[in-house]
Amino acid sequence: MTTHVADCSVTNCSFNDHSACNAAAITVGGTQDHASCSTFIDTGTHGGLPKVLAGVGACQRAECIHNDHLMCTAAEVHVGPGPDNADCLTYAQK
Repeated sequence: MTTHVADCSVTNCSFNDHSACNAAAITVGGTQDHASCSTFIDTGTHGGLPKVLAGVGACQRAECIHNDHLMCTAAEVHVGPGPDNADCLTYAQK
């Protein structure tokens, strides 16, 4: 079971479908001070699945309170603009 991506407000992402993510799964990465959606793609071409089912496939942010063995345990994840174009807004450092 993966954590559901509840919403995404990054409208220029190819996987964004009316504020919902339709990638099969996202990867959360980023830099030391914030987490970003590493699945973000801005190509101008719509991609992803025909249904909105996105979950967090992997989380590289071991210092996040929701991270358990590189898997996200948050109830849901929200993605939106932050220091990067697409950040994991659910990220919380331990």
